[in-house]
Amino acid sequence: MGPFDLSPVAVSELRLNPLTRRWVAIASERASRPGDFAPRVPAPPLARTCPFCPGHEEETPPALETYGRGGEWLVRVVPNLYPAFDSREDFEVVDLGPVFRTAPGTGIHEVLVFSPDHDASWADLDDKQVGLVIAAIRDRMEDHAHQASVRYTQTIVNHGREAGASLDHPHGQLLGIPFVPDELLAELEGFSRDDHGCVLCTTLVEEEAAGERVVHADERVVVVCPFWSATPYEMLVVPRRHQAHLAEASPGDLVSVSRAVRDVLAALDRLVGDAAYNLVFHTAPHHARDPFHWHVHVLPRLLSVAGFEAGTGVLINIVAPEQAAADLRRA
Repeated sequence: MGPFDLSPVAVSELRLNPLTRRWVAIASERASRPGDFAPRVPAPPLARTCPFCPGHEEETPPALETYGRGGEWLVRVVPNLYPAFDSREDFEVVDLGPVFRTAPGTGIHEVLVFSPDHDASWADLDDKQVGLVIAAIRDRMEDHAHQASVRYTQTIVNHGREAGASLDHPHGQLLGIPFVPDELLAELEGFSRDDHGCVLCTTLVEEEAAGERVVHADERVVVVCPFWSATPYEMLVVPRRHQAHLAEASPGDLVSVSRAVRDVLAALDRLVGDAAYNLVFHTAPHHARDPFHWHVHVLPRLLSVAGFEAGTGVLINIVAPEQAAADLRRA
């Protein structure tokens, strides 16, 4: 038996995600298959210098924000050299035919370089650094909110090629887009649908009462492997204080969430090694006052998505969240 117990259970189980109303399958008996949790494939060496390392600042567009003192930066935000969204045009949909609809790629695409250390990751940042990173995210979201072309800003971190990273240097991305994406619309509906108030406030109460899926808890933030986890070691990081917009959260809550993300990523690294993962920050759309509670999804990429998952949208999780949380607490 390895560092964590993957003892099979007798039957699989379906669980409903109350945020998105999607079913997930918990099938722990499949975890004994050979090749599960293969180590992350190292990235090939760069054929050129890293554009995010100190001394190579001229290889990126001029910085939008720089954090640091004494002429040395600790965190930088720069425009993405290859943006997915890059236009200040009005978002106007044009019908080209009964099934052809188009619009300009209006929006903003920025890169958040959250450490000058090429070999660091979010799990390696000290308290000061994680505070600067979350402050940069807040500041850029505030700026995006003043742009008429942006309705929602998605902050992400892709760690590892399997998670979509094109460069190993630790960085995230902020994408200000002219529409509210389906994943957020589904979550907004989940908050509006909940009969108990805020679905995440209720989740924290119920998960702490149950105890078995809590990974970390302090006076400001709780991290759980949610009951409806769709992937192995998936985590949900939720500030205790109900706030719809990340940019309006208190500095203490922002720093506590950033540190909690750091600590659970370090635990994940001790447990399964240098795994690829995505961090996804969900906040209410700019200027919206719909019911919402900002939060962070931690999504390890330990398995590939197969045909059933791709064809149905129903993910099969081979590590029950109860077991995942116990493993992470031990780590």
